Amino acid sequence: MSRRANCYDNAVVESFFATLEWELIERSEWRTRDEARLAIFEYIECWYNQQRRHSSLGYLSPAEYERKLLSQAA
Repeated sequence: MSRRANCYDNAVVESFFATLEWELIERSEWRTRDEARLAIFEYIECWYNQQRRHSSLGYLSPAEYERKLLSQAA
């Protein structure tokens, strides 16, 4: 954040956490913190970054978008 109490500074993070809450947390129940931690890790690393398409990235996953950028830079 660049300025105190500026909601636009953290809009990307707020959007991510809203998506995480809607797509995973609201639909799940865990018995332990370790179960929750593992589920959140798998959501982020296996689904959100690798497979989930993002309209802001031209409907590519973040991993696909990064690979595309790196191949263009080479």
